Amino acid sequence: MTDHSAIVHDSHDIPHATAGKYVQIASILFVLTALEVLLYEFCFGHLREAGGSFSAGLAPHFVSVLLILSAMKFWFVAMFYMHLKFDIKILSWFFGFSLMIAMVVISALFILFTYNRTLWWATGSW
Repeated sequence: MTDHSAIVHDSHDIPHATAGKYVQIASILFVLTALEVLLYEFCFGHLREAGGSFSAGLAPHFVSVLLILSAMKFWFVAMFYMHLKFDIKILSWFFGFSLMIAMVVISALFILFTYNRTLWWATGSW
């Protein structure tokens, strides 16, 4: 007969974040979300006139900055709320490798569409 209590107690020895750490991560996610909303308001919203030259200089980089902020939020959610930080390392490597492939494909698409906009037929009306 097997002793199931030993198996249950062994599974609790896996390190996890404390409740305080989850509150910190939630606060960081809240601040990053607030920065995303503020970025939109400075570039296209009600704070556009109040931002002046800062808004005009930031608007062309809106998508890039928004993607960076979103990637930071994604990393926090994946590492802590999906528990990848505390899983076996092969899962983190597999997830990270897949994420890197996605980033390379998205970067290649950005470069392709940026190059396409500089061609002579891109200036015509669609």
